[in-house]
Amino acid sequence: MDIQQRVQQLTDLINYHNHLYYVESRQEISDYEFDQLMEELLKLEQENPEFASPTSPTKRVGGDITRKFETVKHRYPMLSLSNSYSKEEIIDWANRATRLVNEPFEYVCELKYDGVAIGIQYIGGKIFRAVTRGDGSRGEDITTNIKTIRSVPLELKGDYPEDFEIRGEIIMPIASFEKVNEQRRVNFEEEYANPRNLTSGTLKSLDSKVAAERRLDSYLYGLYGDNLPFKSHYEAVMKAKTWGFKTPSEEQKYIFKTSSVDEIMDFIEYWDVQRDFLPFQIDGIVVKINDYSIQKKLGFTAKSPRWAIAYKFKAETVETVLESVSYQVGRTGAITPVANLKPVSLGGTTVKRASLHNADQIEKFDLHIGDYVYVEKGGEIIPKIVGVNTDKRMPDFPKIVFISECPECNTPLVRREGEAQHYCPSDRSCPPQVKGRMEHFIARKAMNIDGLGSETIDLLFSKGLIKDVSDLYRLRFDQLVDLDRMGEKSANNLLKSIEASKQVPFERVLFAIGIRFVGETVAKQLARAFKNIENIALAKYDDLIAVEEIGEKIALSVQQFFSEEEHIHLIERLMNIGLQFRQEEIALASNALESKSFVVSGVFSEFSRDEIKHLIEANGGKNVGSISSKTDYVLAGENMGPAKLEKATKLGIPIISEADFKRMIGQE
Repeated sequence: MDIQQRVQQLTDLINYHNHLYYVESRQEISDYEFDQLMEELLKLEQENPEFASPTSPTKRVGGDITRKFETVKHRYPMLSLSNSYSKEEIIDWANRATRLVNEPFEYVCELKYDGVAIGIQYIGGKIFRAVTRGDGSRGEDITTNIKTIRSVPLELKGDYPEDFEIRGEIIMPIASFEKVNEQRRVNFEEEYANPRNLTSGTLKSLDSKVAAERRLDSYLYGLYGDNLPFKSHYEAVMKAKTWGFKTPSEEQKYIFKTSSVDEIMDFIEYWDVQRDFLPFQIDGIVVKINDYSIQKKLGFTAKSPRWAIAYKFKAETVETVLESVSYQVGRTGAITPVANLKPVSLGGTTVKRASLHNADQIEKFDLHIGDYVYVEKGGEIIPKIVGVNTDKRMPDFPKIVFISECPECNTPLVRREGEAQHYCPSDRSCPPQVKGRMEHFIARKAMNIDGLGSETIDLLFSKGLIKDVSDLYRLRFDQLVDLDRMGEKSANNLLKSIEASKQVPFERVLFAIGIRFVGETVAKQLARAFKNIENIALAKYDDLIAVEEIGEKIALSVQQFFSEEEHIHLIERLMNIGLQFRQEEIALASNALESKSFVVSGVFSEFSRDEIKHLIEANGGKNVGSISSKTDYVLAGENMGPAKLEKATKLGIPIISEADFKRMIGQE
């Protein structure tokens, strides 16, 4: 078998097993065997790029960087559905349709997936373009991100039309959503509120690797095209399944055909209860008239089709008793109050706790211990208190007073001006803060130390083996091998991973040490702007806020961090251990921009903003984040911020184009 034949054979095999696993929920080979097939295909494509197809399953892993999403006009308007909130409105809609067409017809009931609407065009059986709803007439081309979703076929099978569009919803399974939030909890970052918002943000990411990592899913159910060979919506959905699409399943009751309004009501009532047991979120039921000829007779209003309507579920609210309030201490010392509730069933789960966010939230509701509170999930995963039944409040219910001392170390709390959170300032001795910083330090996007988790950190801390992150690099085999669930192999692997982390680049080390408000992006900007830890430690306030992404709050936090002697000592210990605290020098392509400072604003056609900033530095220039009298040039792309334009004009700063910039560095 020659290489091209093997590439095609592997492609067909992987597509088959992908469809089996992600669409039909079946598995014929192990994950290891699947990974071996994928690795072989990837290797063959890298060695023989002429045989790599644009629709190869290797494209699923993401990695393509999009400079900006192109706006595309929909071939067929992508309208929203009119919403109803009562069964009476559904009955009225059905009666109006009956009067208008004056002939019997069928309905199709489907789940209303709480996701992001998408239209995907296929030409010749291959994915061509995927476009968001946008304003209904135009949307954004996000094909690179859609290709990473394993339930979206890159190539079709069977007797598909030559050119058509299929529409549906991109969703985030609850398991994927909770996995993302679990990682954010480890990093002591604010959790996402609900899967739909995270899905939307993921699909708008310019880096398709983000979409690939978050394991989105799809349900596709609406076919559009010229001269499609179907008479009804239901027929089209069933046929699309045979081409390889993940469509609503009749067996799972995700789709249901009926000619009875009473059975529509039964379908709605069934899913109003059963929705809590789905692996994804829905927010209602969609009812459509099945026959395409009747759909055509009924037509459209300006905003929505007359032949379809959505029934929206009401957010479930329950009443229960607020039994107590406990307080959690985060990695940064932030104190989060948590309401402990009398257990109550809500959304298919037993709810015992709800976040109260901060002292202002407690004050807003004037909460008392023993209050009967209203708890809601709505479109969110995390329950929240939305009100209080004051009619049931007794005179002896004690008012909740926010604590004044840390619940872990008894240090008096502080609340900084302009902030909602209270903080424990004892970051060197408060156990949750110390352990939390260690968990943040070892995380994948920080030092990426495998073999360590929160339980192991807790165990090492409790045994006195680690007091801060520098102690990780002093751990010995004999200290680790006898720990619970460790063993020789795990101990050796952990020590190797710790040693390997010494090669992690400066920007990630800067993120890992846990300066308040310094996330991944800010750490990258600081590393690029100041080159090494010494320069950051000595940076003046004006120097810090001149860096893009750095505002007053971050600048003050950075200065505060390096004003504390213990932090300086920690940095020194980590430097002596061998961690990277200097940015790798960029090899200069020229000195054409030497000593010139640039502010970059807008969107560019030939380069991404990151590429332009790299070119500025590679040619001896300096990137700054805000315009001042010391700025030499403003490099302006499309949609430059009006405030920056006004300030540059007022200060007389030269505004140059992408073409001007290319001439300056000798690329044109």
